[in-house]
Amino acid sequence: MRKIRLGILCPSEIAFRRFMPALKELSNIFEFIGVGHASAEEWYGKKELSENQKIALNADLTKAENFINTYGGKLFDSYESVINSNEIEALYIPLPPALHYEWASKALLKNKHVFVEKPSTDSLFNAIKLCEIAKQRHLGLHENYMFIFHSQLNFIKSYLQNGELGDLRLIRIAFGFPFRGANDFRYSKKMGGGALLDCGGYTLKLAGYLLGNTCKLCCHKLNYKDGYEVDIYGSGTLMNDSGDVVQVSFGMDNSYKCELEIWGSKGCLRTNRILTAPAGFEPEIEITLNNEVKHIKLASDDSFKKSIEYFAKCIKYDDIRNKNYQELIKQSKIVEEFKE
Repeated sequence: MRKIRLGILCPSEIAFRRFMPALKELSNIFEFIGVGHASAEEWYGKKELSENQKIALNADLTKAENFINTYGGKLFDSYESVINSNEIEALYIPLPPALHYEWASKALLKNKHVFVEKPSTDSLFNAIKLCEIAKQRHLGLHENYMFIFHSQLNFIKSYLQNGELGDLRLIRIAFGFPFRGANDFRYSKKMGGGALLDCGGYTLKLAGYLLGNTCKLCCHKLNYKDGYEVDIYGSGTLMNDSGDVVQVSFGMDNSYKCELEIWGSKGCLRTNRILTAPAGFEPEIEITLNNEVKHIKLASDDSFKKSIEYFAKCIKYDDIRNKNYQELIKQSKIVEEFKE
């Protein structure tokens, strides 16, 4: 079988630390061609740069060189050169959210399949446009909420359906982390920052997975802090046509939380690292029934690898590709409603 030739826009931390190790495990499916760093015009909109801007751009170049030294492949001197390369047929885009639509749409219009980091775009309007371009050209378009592919979710959903917890009363999902520094793109409105588009998107994606296609947002609140131009934390409630309820909470200036709790009439299920379990991590489920607590150790999994494998299926199969467009728009609709 011919391998899918893949390139990367931007030598980001997640591309270096998570994507490439997973891609190496899929060398029977993908061939890594190279990574591109931004040109001066692509990053700053001009050729003549200040000294600080030159330093920042050189730092990005150094990261790209280290990327190639570690993983091989070619070094491209601009994003455009990656997109225009005849050697590349699929792209991984791990840029800040506000840049996703610009570069994903350019890639799709050059007939490249696109694997984009979450969120796919910073608006429902742009998400729909991306899907329209991809559908017209029969191209794979995949949004990387990789936790959805972790095997622990299959266990949890099966346990939820087998009735041991009794009738469902409430599901809670919480995801938050401490302040990461004012220079982090998450605190920049221009870069598509904010808690909703970052950690909030994870909680809404899991809520949609658990509630199904009739999931809808009932109430929500975004919170701001003086000195910041983006939302810092938030919470909301979602429900499906069966009356099942999920409460979500999220934030990026919080003590760390990454948990799921399912409360039933007979018992309760809890777990941590539901959204961020790395390869090799063994999740532990806590189940309380009749005031007795038991812990179930689950097998480790590589959700990033499985997300990339799913991208390959989007490229190959029409039905999976079309289903993925629908999932991407469903997620974008819920996020857009949360902004209102």
